[in-house]
Amino acid sequence: MRTLCSSTLIGEALLVLFAGLVAMQLSDVSTATVWTVSGIAMLLCVLLCGMITRPGAVAVGWALQLGLIASGFVLPTMFGLGIVFAGLWWCSVHYGRRIDEIKAARAAAPA
Repeated sequence: MRTLCSSTLIGEALLVLFAGLVAMQLSDVSTATVWTVSGIAMLLCVLLCGMITRPGAVAVGWALQLGLIASGFVLPTMFGLGIVFAGLWWCSVHYGRRIDEIKAARAAAPA
């Protein structure tokens, strides 16, 4: 699960950076607002990668996804990214847990 969730978060951080660059050109929102919203989202993505195995990290990841969707009210490009990455986050958590369960069952099975 750690690998899938971390990959999703790193990809999300990179796409938020690119979305910020696009939003600066296409949006009427000030540059400072764009970089504040984008910078906070990127920082949270990177920090969460390092804490993904800790208790509560998945809930913080969900809060990050919901925050990214909510930031769509300030930067419309973030709304679409938030929905896409919320779906990817769900897949990462769901399938990551299933893979971890399968690995644990194989390790516990007698040889």
